[in-house]
Amino acid sequence: MNLNNRIKLSTMMFLEFFIWGSWFVTMGTYLGKNLLSDGIQIGTAYSTQSLGAIVAPFIIGLIADRFFAAQKILGVLHLVGGVLLWFASTSLNFESFFPFILGYMIAYMPTLALVNSISFKQLQNPEKEFPAIRVFGTIGWIVAGIIIGWLNWEQNGNLILTFKVASVASVILGLFSFVLPHTPPVKKGEKTTLGDILGLDAIGLLKNKSFLMFFIASIAICVPLSFYYNFTNPFLNEVGMKAAAGVQVLGQVSETLFMILMPLFFVRLGVKKMLAIGMIAWVLRYLFFAFGNADSNYWMLIGGIVLHGICYDFFFVTGQIYTDRLAGDRFKSAAQGFITLATYGVGMLIGSFISGMVVDKYVVGAGHDWYNIWIIPAGIAAVVAILFLLFFSDKKKADTVIIQ
Repeated sequence: MNLNNRIKLSTMMFLEFFIWGSWFVTMGTYLGKNLLSDGIQIGTAYSTQSLGAIVAPFIIGLIADRFFAAQKILGVLHLVGGVLLWFASTSLNFESFFPFILGYMIAYMPTLALVNSISFKQLQNPEKEFPAIRVFGTIGWIVAGIIIGWLNWEQNGNLILTFKVASVASVILGLFSFVLPHTPPVKKGEKTTLGDILGLDAIGLLKNKSFLMFFIASIAICVPLSFYYNFTNPFLNEVGMKAAAGVQVLGQVSETLFMILMPLFFVRLGVKKMLAIGMIAWVLRYLFFAFGNADSNYWMLIGGIVLHGICYDFFFVTGQIYTDRLAGDRFKSAAQGFITLATYGVGMLIGSFISGMVVDKYVVGAGHDWYNIWIIPAGIAAVVAILFLLFFSDKKKADTVIIQ
């Protein structure tokens, strides 16, 4: 790949995740402080990610794969998204805010697949070349968090600016998309079924008892994941952590480090141990949050954030590799689409509403009883981990193509 395309793709990835990281992490704090939203409303706002993930396959499968070049659709979606984010920043209450953020996530979630498609089209050796491109996305997310923390927007009540910054960045990426390398539709003229779009052709994988256990665990573990995404920033601000959004980028730093080390761990530990360690790390993370504070146990707050790398990489990335191995060449894409729909679609949707109800249950005065809040996702993750250890097997005889 020539240097010009490498720079374009790296810039695309940087902006893609800078936009998301600019507002997503602190939205819960913004809704609670600026729009006086309750926990259920905050959970509902974060559920738009799941709704966007459910709609995304239709946009990709029905439009991007068959009719228009990927970079052009990426451009249009980000231009529309920029406008929606700007209007979201002008909302005076949750009721007027929600339609704009819902529309935005329906536009944004398909772009996650589009930036990957545009990148892979230009790569001769994706296994070696893609990580060097994708890492700029993580850098973009980190830069967004550092800016928010450095400018102290959380403490001085200026989180509305996160949506405005993301809006401008979205318009910039929208315009920039039209000069990205041409990526024509890959299935132009082919007939499409609902099963193709949703990855339902991979449903035969559920005949394998171990994969069924992994599938159920993947959905269930997204419930505690929703607690982390939706309420970590409000929690950290409420307990007095300074520049919380900036500190939270340590989670992305950890994610990058463990991503690099994963091949070494994978060879040494295997699928079952990797997945189990990931789930146990979830339990430890929430216990750290339950007992942590901004004084003597500040290290626990940092530890809970840094554990994000193990929580995410060891479970989700290992799960993607396991799914890829089990599905075989013919159903690789369908299997990945199926598991993504189940986790970010169904699992996160359920988790968003449950986390909101739990947070509302433990309102105490002007704050929350965070100990009891965090104990609940810790308990859920512990039950999932125990059941997984009892019923999952990664014996080689299970690692075969089972879809006929």
